Amino acid sequence: MDDLGDRVLVMAFDGWNDAGEAASAAVAQLRASGRYEPVFTVDPELYFDYQYTRPHIKIEGDGRRTIVWPDTTLWRPRGRKPGPRLWLLTGVEPARAWQAYAAEVIDAALGQDITGIVALGSMMSDVPHTRPITVYAGSENEQLRASLDLERPTYEGPIGILSVLAALAEDSGIPTAALWASVPHYVAGHTPSPKATLALLDKLTELTGAEVPRGELPTESLAWEASIDAAAAEDEEMTEYIHQLERTRDAWDSPEASGDAIAQEFEKYLRRGGEGPGGSAKGRTDPPAR
Repeated sequence: MDDLGDRVLVMAFDGWNDAGEAASAAVAQLRASGRYEPVFTVDPELYFDYQYTRPHIKIEGDGRRTIVWPDTTLWRPRGRKPGPRLWLLTGVEPARAWQAYAAEVIDAALGQDITGIVALGSMMSDVPHTRPITVYAGSENEQLRASLDLERPTYEGPIGILSVLAALAEDSGIPTAALWASVPHYVAGHTPSPKATLALLDKLTELTGAEVPRGELPTESLAWEASIDAAAAEDEEMTEYIHQLERTRDAWDSPEASGDAIAQEFEKYLRRGGEGPGGSAKGRTDPPAR
C-alpha cells in the first residue's frame, strides 16, 4: 500500500476499455459515495471526433435542454479522512492527439501531487458468470510488482489510452498499476455487469488500503447472476456452454494448474481477440494494461 502512496488516482474510460461497463461503473460508485470537485478537464474540441463519440442532449430539472459533450475530468476528494485518498479520472477514450492528451492529464495529476495511479478496465472473456470474477493485476513498475504481488505484462501489439497514460505516468515518476476484470462475453455486450464492478472495487481496496463503499453492488450482483441463470434455464445450448466454461474455470483453479499454464491460456485468448494488455474495442478484449 505504501508504494502507491496516500494520494491515488483511479482512472477508467468509457468505450474500448469498459466491457459490461464494469470499470466506468466502479469509478461512478466511488464518486457517488464521496464528495468530489472537478479540478481539471480537457478541451473536447482538441481530442474527440464527434461522429465517433457524439455529444448528447439532456433535459435539466427546470425543463431546459442542454448539450453534454464528451470529456475527461479529474475529480479531487473534498475534505480529509484518515488513510489513503482517491482522486478520480473519468471520461471517454480520445479519438486523436493521444500524446498531447496524455501530457495534459499527467501534468494535471502531477499538479495534484498524485503519488500512485490505478487504471481500471474490463474485457470480454471466455468465463462463466457463476464463478468469482477474475481480476488481472499488473504493473510495469518493479517495486509495485514485488510489494503488491502484481504480474508483469508481456504483450506486444495495439494498445488503448490506459497504456499510454500509464507509460507517461511511470516516466513522470508516478507508479502505476492496472486492474482488469474478466466479464462473461455472452452477457457483457447487453447489460451492465455489477459482479465485475464489485470485483474491481474489492481488488482496488486490497491494493490501495482506501475505504471503498460498495453501495448496492452486492445485492445487484446477486440479482445479475440470478437473471442470467433464469435466461440460461430456458436455453439448453446456452446451459451446456456455461457448463463447459465452468469446467474450464474449475480446471484453472485446481491445484494441478500451474500459473504459467493459466497465463499462457489467458494470453492466447487476448491474441485471439486481436488485442493484448492495453487496448481493444468495447465488446471485445481490452486486456491487462500497464
